[in-house]
This record gives sequence, C-alpha cells and structure tokens, in this order.
Amino acid sequence: MSSQAGAPLHEHPVEVLHLLVSPGHAYFGRPREGAAQVPTHDLDEVEVVAGKGIRGDRFFGKAAHMDAAVTFLAVEAWEAVAADLALPAVPDPLLARRNLVVRGVELDPLRGHEFELVTDAGTVRLRGGRPANPCAWMDRVVADGAHRAMRGRGGLRCTPVSDGRLSRGPGVLRSPVPLDPSRAGEAVLRRTPLP
Repeated sequence: MSSQAGAPLHEHPVEVLHLLVSPGHAYFGRPREGAAQVPTHDLDEVEVVAGKGIRGDRFFGKAAHMDAAVTFLAVEAWEAVAADLALPAVPDPLLARRNLVVRGVELDPLRGHEFELVTDAGTVRLRGGRPANPCAWMDRVVADGAHRAMRGRGGLRCTPVSDGRLSRGPGVLRSPVPLDPSRAGEAVLRRTPLP
C-alpha cells in the first residue's frame, strides 16, 4: 500500500480476537419478536471479497451495505462500556455483532481512508466509512444503558477494496494516518453544526 498524498505510512500492531460470520440478522428488523436465533460463527479465518464483504456473512454482496460490508469493533471500547456500566464482567463482544473484534487500534481516524490489515492468512485493503452505531438491542442483550454507553464506541463500517484472507491472531494495521491505541476505548461523538 502506498501512502495517500505523500503521507507517511504508519504501522500499528493489532490482535484480531474474533472473526464473526453470520448468514442472518439477529437484531435488525425485529423490534417485537426478540432476537433471532441465527447461526453465528467465530472463525479462525475468513475470505474477504472486494466490494462484497466477508463470504458467508449476512452483508455479503448486499447493495444496501456495500459501503459497510465489513464491521470493526475495538475491544477496548467494549471493555470501556462494561466499566461505565459497572458490570461484574466484560460481556461477550460477539453480542455487538461486528465482524472483526480487534485490540490495539483506534478506529475513528480511519474514516475516509484506505488502510490494510495484515494477518498470517494474508492482507486485505479496506476503506473506512461511517461509524457502526449501536442499536437499541444492546440494552436487552448486554445490560440496561448499554445502547447509550456504546454511542461513539460502536465501531467502524468499511468497504473491502481488495480480495484476501484474514485470520485470528496477531497482525499489523497499515494506515496513512497515525493512530493512538490508548484512545481505542474513547467515545467519539461527532455533532453536525446547525446551519
């Protein structure tokens, strides 16, 4: 990956903790029925297809989700939510239903930038998009107040721009912008000024 507009390339060590793939939506469109019982797989390795997402996942190839086909969550943000809510233990981060749960990377500065994630299985280039805002289901599946506590900490939606494979374990995130891992758990709330 070459740097954008002459910016230096920054390499950040990360750990990929979880790779979630699910063929169906557990929360989306189910306000009254309760969470759906859909197969959810925490895999050791996934295949990423440019412009489509993670093969086998519910967002794969869906036109409405092309700019958000792969979702990231910093586990530090999840841990901060648990601390804010004074939970006795950190809940399973798979409850957030993000595809990649990572440790060691601040996600918000990646919005609007292409970056690479390098793991033992290969390298995938992605473009950071909009925040992955939490849904109200977090209050039911995690704890009361989780929806509010996750605001600004829900993760990042991305578009894959290259094919490749990713695996669980240590990796490197190559970014055109510097990232501060000590800020990975901080809430980032952007407010649009009124005209």
